[in-house]
Amino acid sequence: MATRKQTLPDEGVALEPDRQRIKPPPLYKVMLLNDDYTPMDFVIVVLEKFFRMRREQATVVMLKVHRDGRGVCGVFPRDLAVTKVEQVNDFAKRHQHPLACVMEEN
Repeated sequence: MATRKQTLPDEGVALEPDRQRIKPPPLYKVMLLNDDYTPMDFVIVVLEKFFRMRREQATVVMLKVHRDGRGVCGVFPRDLAVTKVEQVNDFAKRHQHPLACVMEEN
């Protein structure tokens, strides 16, 4: 069966693609807040488990939280940041620690 190519009136005219730049999604800092009750070892476990930090990096962030009152765990798109905050807060609550995890726009 032979196929015929249909000719269109605009054939041969190339349209310039619309070059709109897509902005990257806004990023959010996920931070741990210091408290007087959560053990330092628990904070390290949280950083290793939820932010995939190595022990050395987790210790540095934990000490920053301890000294400065807050420490950045990572910078993520909004949906991932919300998930991390919820996971950490739920984990801390399950283990009866008042550790707070928050996010703010970067």
